[in-house]
Amino acid sequence: AVKQLWGDGDHVAEIDDMMSEQKAIHGQKAKSVWDLLRDRAVRWQLITLFLIISCIQLIGINVVYFYAYSIFTKAGIPPAQIHYVSLGVGTTEILSTVLCVTGRRTLLWKSYTVMALALGLLTVTLFLQDSFFWVPYCSVALVFIFIMSFGIGPGGVVCPLITEIFIQSYRPAAYVFNGVTNWIQLFILGLVFPFIV
Repeated sequence: AVKQLWGDGDHVAEIDDMMSEQKAIHGQKAKSVWDLLRDRAVRWQLITLFLIISCIQLIGINVVYFYAYSIFTKAGIPPAQIHYVSLGVGTTEILSTVLCVTGRRTLLWKSYTVMALALGLLTVTLFLQDSFFWVPYCSVALVFIFIMSFGIGPGGVVCPLITEIFIQSYRPAAYVFNGVTNWIQLFILGLVFPFIV
């Protein structure tokens, strides 16, 4: 099964890791979310997961999606054509998620750096929107760069991270915790953001 998933090669280390994890859990059943929250042995993994989920909500991806329509309109894209550009944005995010091929730490740090630069430059281009005819197009390009960096980094890292930092018996509960926390934070951000704007 490992060769079928990962191809030919020496996968002894991965198989040994799986076998040692299987011995460590001694056939334990899946833990509940309540067990996950109470167990001190996984406290740091849970905190790490919570911080990464929270950072994803606060890095600006929702703001970029919120303002993308106005950025595209100011760039001169006709309102009837904006849905095609939005489709391109979604396709960019999917392709960038598929293309993450390096280590998690590298993906996160490089992506966060590119995202910070893109947001900084986007702020400048939005301020200079009416100064030059080409500035709105730079804003559109920066939206695409930001979303691509999100898909390559934080967007593509969270789901595999759960399987890497939790043992098998805690993974279902960790996925539930991830989903509930993500949607609660998104709900709160959706309620608060219009007042901030």
